[in-house]
Parts: sequence; C-alpha cells; structure tokens
Amino acid sequence: PPYRPQWPSLDARPLPAWFDRAKLGVFVHWGVFSVPAWGSEWFWWHWRGERDAAYERFVRSRFPPGTSYADFAPRFTAHDFQPRQWAELFWRAGARYVVLTTKHHEGFTNWGSPRSWNWNSVDTGPHRDLVGELGEALRERKLRYGLYHSLMEWFNPLYLADKKSGFKTQGFVTKKMMPELYDLVLKYKPDLIWSDGDWEAPDSYWNSTSFLAWLYNDSPIKDTVVVNDRWGKGCSCRHGGFYNCADKYRPGTLPDHKWEMCSSLDKLSWGYRSNMSIAEVMGEASVIEELVQTVSLGGNYLLNVGPTKEGVIVPIFQERLLALGKWLDINGEAIYESQPWRVQMENSTDTVWYTSKGPAVYAIFLLWPRDSVLKLRSPVPCTATRVTMLGYAGTLKWQEESPGKGLLITLPYVLPSPLPPQSGWAVKLEGVL
Repeated sequence: PPYRPQWPSLDARPLPAWFDRAKLGVFVHWGVFSVPAWGSEWFWWHWRGERDAAYERFVRSRFPPGTSYADFAPRFTAHDFQPRQWAELFWRAGARYVVLTTKHHEGFTNWGSPRSWNWNSVDTGPHRDLVGELGEALRERKLRYGLYHSLMEWFNPLYLADKKSGFKTQGFVTKKMMPELYDLVLKYKPDLIWSDGDWEAPDSYWNSTSFLAWLYNDSPIKDTVVVNDRWGKGCSCRHGGFYNCADKYRPGTLPDHKWEMCSSLDKLSWGYRSNMSIAEVMGEASVIEELVQTVSLGGNYLLNVGPTKEGVIVPIFQERLLALGKWLDINGEAIYESQPWRVQMENSTDTVWYTSKGPAVYAIFLLWPRDSVLKLRSPVPCTATRVTMLGYAGTLKWQEESPGKGLLITLPYVLPSPLPPQSGWAVKLEGVL
C-alpha cells in the first residue's frame, strides 16, 4: 500500500492467508424471495421482469388479488431464526467461514440500512438486524464472516434511470449502492465481501476500484478482508481478490490464481423452495466429491443453503452439512491448510485426487477399490515410504507397482456389501516424491 484505484495496483495486493487455509465455507441465501419460496431467488424478476406465466399463475393461486412483491416483506418473519443454532450447525459442518446475503438483486437489506427505507429487515418483516445477529453468533464460534452484496437492484428507480442513460449517470451508485456498501464495512467489519450483480455495467459505473482502494488502504479491515471478482462487466475471472468466474465453476486443470467454487445443496435454486424434492438435493457423496476436487485444484468450496422465511434450515440440509462435518472430522487433515500437489488427480481415473501439506502427500479416493488394493501411479516411493489411512490406526502394507514408480496399497478390510461404500477416504503418504 497505498493501493491506487486501478486494477494493476489492486490486483497486486496479496490475498490474506486465512482464506486459502480455510477451504470450506457455507453460503446462505435468505431474503423476501424466501416468502413465495418457489422457482428460485430470482422470483421477482421471473414474475415481474419477464412476466413468466407460471409465476403469474403461482401468485394468483396462493395470494390475494393485487398482491405485489412488496406485500411479501411482512411475511418474511424470521420467527424461528436462532443465530447461535445456525453458527453451531455451520461449525459442526466443518465450515471455516460463512457468507450471508445482506442484499440480493431485489434490494431488500437484511440490516437496518438508512438508504433502504421500509425495505429492510428492521423496518418490516422480522424487525431484526439479521446481518448483525448472525455475525455475533459466528464470531462466538470463531468462524469468519462474509457478506454477499448485490451491486444492482432489478427494479430500483434510480438504477433503472442510470441504465436508461447507458450508465452515463450514477444516481443509484452515489445515493444508494455505495453508501450501503460502506455502511456494511464500517458496521460489521466483515472478513469477506462477496460481490455480485455486476454484469450489466462496467466497473467504472460501480466505482469499484475507488471502493477497493479505500477498503485496502483505510478501512478497519484493510489487512484481513478478502473480496471476490464480480466488480463490473468483464471483471469476473480477471480482477479482484479470489476468482469465482461463474456459479458452480469447475476448472479442468490447476488455475494459477486462488479461486472458489460456489455450489448449492438444492440443485435448482439458491433460495429455499417449498416444493423441493429429495432427488433435487445433492447427496453426501456428491458434496464430498465436489469439495475434494475443488481443494485438489487449489480452490475453496462454498456450499449454499436457503433457509425458510421463518429462519429454519430444513432438516435435509442440516443432515447433509452434518455428514460433511463428520467426514471432515476424520479426513480434514487432507483438506484444511493443504496445498495442491504436483499432480492433482490420477490420470487413469477421476476418483483419486491429491493434496499435500509440507512433505506429506494425501491421496483421497472416492470409490473403494473392489479388491481393496488402491493403485496409485503418480507417487514415487522409496524404502522409507510410510502409508497410513486417516481414521485408521497403524500403517498400511504397500509395494511398488513397477520398479521405482507407483504404489499398490493394501487397504483395511471392509465388511462385505453388495455395493462398495461411497463417500471418500484419504491415505497419507510420507517419504514419496
């Protein structure tokens, strides 16, 4: 520092180390869209922006005639929201950080924003500071706190006027968006800012670079805060702190920049849907697979849940999060604070992935081999090579697959079953190249 409000200067800032070490976060999409709880968190846009007939029919059949989107806000009650219970759940899931939607594209703020009169969680709906309450509970649990914030608002008249001008005017940015972003930073001192809603206008319209220069130079979180890459049209995957690139992004090979994969337990939506079926929820094995692949390729994994309008994280989501936490209790050594190894996956299969920590190499295999012999072609063993399995006492027998290359590892006995167990195991290799 001081960082200048230009991308070459901002992009040169080193990413605070806590983010790469953390590996796992939980994303929470919660807002007025949790009231209709149908379709997705883009409900208002599909209903009023696109005039989608299915959404028109849904509102007509469930709500009184003449209902507007604003009428949903008082029904966003958060009656059952217990921030400490959420924090406990996320902690038990093995998450090291949590990202909450402070404001989605609908413009409703989950804190008492003075710039969002009567369209915020303190003036209407819950009559509570949801951002503040969750932050306190997470910090008691020593979890890092991230704030998702949408730059744009679909139907805000100030934004629509700027859009009409071809983004030559900045009424929305100066009167609404930027004051709220500064307010969030100064009030809640987040560890992470997860920006979104940037794609319609360039970063010069959003004043992104001047905000980030202030954030990195003068804000109370200048040394610890981490930001993503959604700061204007064309910024994604090119500028900012870590890269999101796209929702559910999966690079095929090891990127040269820190990145994060965001995924959702509900495969069809980020916000809660009351008509979600079990087939539309990610299984435990899929969650573990995404986490392992992401971390092997140097990424962080941000897994989303959508709470109900009352503030309940439904039992199926809780079950998936707790299953992930149990897996991490055993295998977390291969995940947290790890680094990508020289090889990220076995060439012969995408069911074996590697991570490393110091001289130790971890091979995480997602399918149990039929004969209980794990074949690893990439590591080069020596006479001092030692193989152990996380969660299992004692060393494992191994032999070279061919002279000076590869290992055949005899795994512990597993009870016979018609199907091989499927959730991922890790062997730790010491003394391999």
